[in-house]
Amino acid sequence: MDLRDLQAFVAVAEELHFGRAAQRLHMAQPPLSSRVRRMERELGLLLFDRSTRSCRLTDAGERLLPSARKALQGVDAVGETAAAIAAGELGRVRIGFAGASSQRSLPLLTSAVRRAHPGIELVLRSQTYVFTAFDMLASGELDLAFVRLPIGRQGLSHRVVEIEQLLCALPEGHRLAEQETVSLIDLVDDDFVGLPTDQGSMLQARMVSACVQAGFRPRVVQRAPDSSTVLALVAAGAGVTVTLSSVRPAQTVGLVYRPLHDLPDDRMQAALAWRTDDDSPSLRAVLDVGETALPTPDPDARGMDAR
Repeated sequence: MDLRDLQAFVAVAEELHFGRAAQRLHMAQPPLSSRVRRMERELGLLLFDRSTRSCRLTDAGERLLPSARKALQGVDAVGETAAAIAAGELGRVRIGFAGASSQRSLPLLTSAVRRAHPGIELVLRSQTYVFTAFDMLASGELDLAFVRLPIGRQGLSHRVVEIEQLLCALPEGHRLAEQETVSLIDLVDDDFVGLPTDQGSMLQARMVSACVQAGFRPRVVQRAPDSSTVLALVAAGAGVTVTLSSVRPAQTVGLVYRPLHDLPDDRMQAALAWRTDDDSPSLRAVLDVGETALPTPDPDARGMDAR
């Protein structure tokens, strides 16, 4: 039995007239009658009592009609779902982000997507540091990720969504806390708190490279899984760190943030990255929403004020 047999049966059952049912299905009456007879043979049931003057459902036909209607509604639902998927209204997008550093951007994006496309499921994966995110995008484990430039990976597209400032975070009672700005070389004898070295954090890599350029390698005495915990440890007096302006709201008690005046470039660019060849309609819908929710900033913009 194929779909057209069910459509023929339901049309005749609802019209109780083969001629009107044929018109409704935009077909001639003889092929319609043939379909109904074939269906009856396959089922071993008489579905209609026919006469030259009337057509009515048998008891078997009455009992079968609800199931036939349900089957056709299911087929319609499949078609509607397929159309919604093709239009990007339904689907799943897996997004990688790294803790506190995405605390402003991630909610803006996800809230806007849920308002615009409630049928898109967003799967959020935290603690996805930049280099790890690149690997997961390339392997197909993620569809979209918050990363920092440079990309340094073939096959990925990106759009800048935030320009952040590198800052020095000091405990409130630190000897340099009253200075307007801080030089990294002044921290040569300080203990540092950092992110894991094996998780692909670009912030951690940038902190180490900046200190090396200043003439020393930072003495990292404690590591934490995310920037919020790093800042909490700094506030507790465990050491100092280099962080980003976007992370500053994660910890305000017991800390001071100061610009670093001896960095050639104290900015980092945050971006959304995705596979260039990913033609998922759902991903495209999320990216389109992101154009408004997270517009590309002025290239001369800086992160929030360090004070």
